[in-house]
Amino acid sequence: MVMATTTSTAAHTSLASVTLEVADPEAARRFYSAFGVDTYIRLRASEAHSTGFRGFTLALTVSGPATVDGFVGAAVDAGATVLKPAAKSLWGYSGVVQAPDGTIWKIATSARKDTGPATREIDEVVLLLGVEGVKATRQFYAGRGLTVAKSFGGKYAEFAPGQSSPVKLALYKRRALAKDLGVPADGTGSHRIVLGSTADAFTDPDGFAWEAAASLAPTRS
Repeated sequence: MVMATTTSTAAHTSLASVTLEVADPEAARRFYSAFGVDTYIRLRASEAHSTGFRGFTLALTVSGPATVDGFVGAAVDAGATVLKPAAKSLWGYSGVVQAPDGTIWKIATSARKDTGPATREIDEVVLLLGVEGVKATRQFYAGRGLTVAKSFGGKYAEFAPGQSSPVKLALYKRRALAKDLGVPADGTGSHRIVLGSTADAFTDPDGFAWEAAASLAPTRS
C-alpha cells in the first residue's frame, strides 16, 4: 500500500490541548503526576454518562523495553489496571493500562532490546481516535484545516502536530483500536475527552468534541 503524504502548511485548525473529563480531578491529578504524564493533559470535572470503550487511547512512545516497564509499573503503583501486560510484538514492545478515571494508555517502543538504562523520558504522545471511517474523518479534519502528515488508506491517518500542543493527533479504525488495546469495541455515552482547537468549536463525525482552547477552563493547565 502506498503511503500518501501532504506537505500543506495552510492549517487553520490544530490540536492545542487534550482535556480529560474525570469524576475526581484531585485523584486524577495525583495519578497522572505519579504516572509521569501530567504535563501532557488537562483535567476537568464531569459526571457525564459513559460505558465501555470510550473510543480513544493516549499512546506514549519511549526509548526501550525497560522504560516501557517503568511507566507501566508507575501507573499500576498509582492505581491503574493492566489491560495488556508489557510484551514483545511484531512492532516492538508495549503494554496497555487503564487509569482509575477510565482513560486507556498504551506505552510502546519500536526497540525489542534495551540499548541503555530505563529513563522517565517520553519521546512522543499520540492521541489515537477510534473512528468508523478513517478516510471520511480524515477528509473532515483536512477540510477544517488540519494538515495530513501520513495516511495509510482507510486504516490510519496522522496529522502534523500543532505548535501549541505536545500531543499528536491520529485516526485509527475503532474496532481495530479496541482490539489492539484488548477491550471490546462497544461503548455508549460520552467520550469523556475534549480537544482544544486553535480555531472554533466543532464536533467530528464520531462525536469527539472540540472547543476553542481559550474557552477551556481545566482544573489543571
